[in-house]
Amino acid sequence: MSHDLEEAPAGAVPVRGNWPTGTMRAAAVLDHGKAGLIEVAIPAPARGEVLVAPSVVGVCGTDLELLHGTASYFRDGRATHPHVFGHEWVGRVVAVPAEDEPSLRIGDRVVGQTMISCGSCRACQRGRRNECGRLRETGLYGQQGAAAEFVRVPAQTLTVVPAAVDDLAAALVEPAVTVLAGLDRVSCSPGERVLVLGTGTIGLLAVQLARRLAGTVDVVGVDDAGLGAALRLGAEHAFRPGEAAPGGYDVVVEASGSPAALAEALQLADIGGRVAAIGVPTDPLPSVDAGELVLRGVSFTGVRHGLDFYERALRLFAEGVLTAKGMVAEVFPLERVADAFHLLEHGRRAAPKVALQLPPRG
Repeated sequence: MSHDLEEAPAGAVPVRGNWPTGTMRAAAVLDHGKAGLIEVAIPAPARGEVLVAPSVVGVCGTDLELLHGTASYFRDGRATHPHVFGHEWVGRVVAVPAEDEPSLRIGDRVVGQTMISCGSCRACQRGRRNECGRLRETGLYGQQGAAAEFVRVPAQTLTVVPAAVDDLAAALVEPAVTVLAGLDRVSCSPGERVLVLGTGTIGLLAVQLARRLAGTVDVVGVDDAGLGAALRLGAEHAFRPGEAAPGGYDVVVEASGSPAALAEALQLADIGGRVAAIGVPTDPLPSVDAGELVLRGVSFTGVRHGLDFYERALRLFAEGVLTAKGMVAEVFPLERVADAFHLLEHGRRAAPKVALQLPPRG
């Protein structure tokens, strides 16, 4: 038996490493419009599951929907208060089941997949895990979020972070994989004309990646700081809504989640153009001329995350194709979670991302 194998009571799961017990601090949505710290039980060992101590957790627009109670997860009962959020994260492995995942070592830095598929439904068996009919999503529903001192997750959902990628960049991998999946789905190629709508986190990541794949990229946004950041990160031209040429682009990436922007995206695509819808509108689209859309042969692709792209996203950050520089406005300690939400929603920011930082537990 390995020297780092914890003895376990009868019926318990033996583990490698030190699996703590008791309670831990966690940041949670306490009620509609209210966030703060709570004490919750540290998850107990479970077969196939790894205990990780998160170090940086991104806070995004989806978390704002959780805060305000507008997320579908609260409306349909999949989530309840208090709700520990956090689906964009990086941390270090604390303990693993003794018989599982020899490739994971205590102390490894890892990022975790948001979508946790069941592995046995029809979609999973066909290799389409992101379409799993029994999904759990970390920090959203069915799985505790990472805005806590510890999170227990299935071993197969973790990807080891290269030394060249720092924690802030690693925390951006979760939105980056959706961008990668979107541009892969629409087959973005060298020499094509690409337009990104939106200058938030996903929009700026899309600008960086489209610049690499196509060579040039334009951007549409409503925020001066966001447009300036897009130009610094590789956009050739920056437009306000309504200024870009209709029919001027082979590939259009809608990254803002605005219904009006999504309707505009369909008009900005050239004949035979492709639209990758990454932002998620919360309201119905305005009127769209479906006949014109059909006759122009425009392809529309909704992008449901990018489960197969975590390792590739990390490699792109390691190689400098993607960067976190200029992407993170401020990092708050866990106890200032309410301030983080306030800045994300109301503050003037030079960069789109807000994050929480958790020091190692002593």
